[in-house]
Amino acid sequence: MTVSGKTKICAIIGDPVEHTMSPAMHNAAFQKMGLDYLYIPFRVAPEQLPQAVAGLKSLNVAGFNVTIPHKVAVMPLLDSLDPLVEKIGAVNTVVNEDGKLRGYNTDAEGFYRVLLEQGFSLQGKNVVLLGAGGAARALAYILAEKGARLTILNRRQELDWAENIARFILDDLNKEVKVFELGNISKALPGADLLVNATSVGMSPADNASPVPAPLLEKVPVVFDIVYNPLKTRLLKEAAAAGAQTISGIDMLAWQGALSFEKWTGKSAPVDLMRQEAVKMLECHED
Repeated sequence: MTVSGKTKICAIIGDPVEHTMSPAMHNAAFQKMGLDYLYIPFRVAPEQLPQAVAGLKSLNVAGFNVTIPHKVAVMPLLDSLDPLVEKIGAVNTVVNEDGKLRGYNTDAEGFYRVLLEQGFSLQGKNVVLLGAGGAARALAYILAEKGARLTILNRRQELDWAENIARFILDDLNKEVKVFELGNISKALPGADLLVNATSVGMSPADNASPVPAPLLEKVPVVFDIVYNPLKTRLLKEAAAAGAQTISGIDMLAWQGALSFEKWTGKSAPVDLMRQEAVKMLECHED
C-alpha cells in the first residue's frame, strides 16, 4: 500500500503491544476494502498515557484501540463516553469524532456477536461465567441484558469483585446474579447451558492449565473460552472431548476488532478475513 498525506491513521496503545494481532487484522481489512488507512501499534507506559492520548488527538488520528493496562485509566482523558462504557467501566475503542475523542467498548458486543453467529440465544439460558475482572464485567453485563440467568464464579480472595458485578447488574438491570467461589464449580455447573471462561487460566505459556476439572464438562452443552492464545486451550480440548460445542476466543477477538473497524470507517468489516489473519499470526507464533 502507498502511504500519503491523505492516509488516515488508526492505532493501538498498550504495554506491552509487541504480540498484538490487531495490526495484521486491521491492515488486511483496510487493504481488502480499498481504504486509505494504516494501523500502527504504540507501546505506551502508564505514566505516558495522558501525553500519548493528547498526542494522538493533536495528530488527528481516525481512532485507536486501547489494551492492557489502559482500558480504565484512559476514560477521564476522553471528551465523551458511550453509555455502555459508563456501565462497564472500560474503554477498548476510541473514535475521533470531529476533533473530539469518544470512548466505546466493543468487547461486550463482540462477544455477543459471536454467540449470534453460532446460533446461540441467551434469553432464559443458564450461563456460568468464570472470572470477575474487566473482561468479565463487560461480558456479565451483556449476558444479563440479553436475558441470561447468570452465575459468576471467582477466586475466594477476589470474591468481592464478583459480588460488586452482581450488585451493579441488580441496580442497573434489576436482575439477580448468583455468586460462588471457584471451588464450588461442581455445584454451579449442573444445568448450565453455557460456560464462559473470562479468566486468564490456560493462556500461553501456561497452556496446560484449565479452570474446570475435565469430568465436570460432561453435561455442559456449550463452552466459550475468551482466551485465544493458544487457539485451542486445554479447556476447549477437554470440552470437545466431552461432546460440547466449543467457541474460541479468536472469534471474539475478530468481532471486537471488526466493530472498531466499523466505528472508524463507517463500513462493514470483513470479519472472516480478520479472523483468518489473527489465526495465521497465532499459528506462526505456536510454530
